[in-house]
Amino acid sequence: MLKNLIMKNRSYRRFYEEEKIPMEDLKSLVDLARLSPSGANLQSLKYVLSNDKETNELIFNELKWAGYLTDWAGPEKGERPAGYIIILLDQSISKTCYWDHGIASQSILLGATEKGYGGCQFGAFNAEGIKNKLNVADDLKPLVVIALGKPKEVVLLEDLKDEKDIKYYRDEEDVHHVPKRSLEDIILKKYE
Repeated sequence: MLKNLIMKNRSYRRFYEEEKIPMEDLKSLVDLARLSPSGANLQSLKYVLSNDKETNELIFNELKWAGYLTDWAGPEKGERPAGYIIILLDQSISKTCYWDHGIASQSILLGATEKGYGGCQFGAFNAEGIKNKLNVADDLKPLVVIALGKPKEVVLLEDLKDEKDIKYYRDEEDVHHVPKRSLEDIILKKYE
């Protein structure tokens, strides 16, 4: 069951924008992150949630979409995320968050997948723009932006054909393909 969730949890970049995500769903996803492990149990992550159209637009404009799709500037109106979760480090608690934001992101995205949503996490965004537009306090550092919504695209995993060509791509039917290395290629040694 977990493997199925992981395989369905892809980086979706186009959504049915008109299908709103209830705030209770966003809060329940953050609750999964809250319950997840935290380095030294510091729990230094904080969250900003949005399902508001105007706020979503402000966040959207600070994101950098799909680096490998150089001829695509991001989803058009009507295909944009219906909600966002921004993960921030509360530097008044800790100056480092270890790996917490990765664990929190995965918990959020797996929970979203279970609820029938899809998402995409961003490390490529204008952190200062987000802080300014959302009036975020100085001691809070944006780490990750997670875009969420009901997926409006098909994302397929496929075997990596050329070791050096790991770039995802879209075919002529707009299906998003994601090459993956084989299990045998990533296990270096086995001690039995």
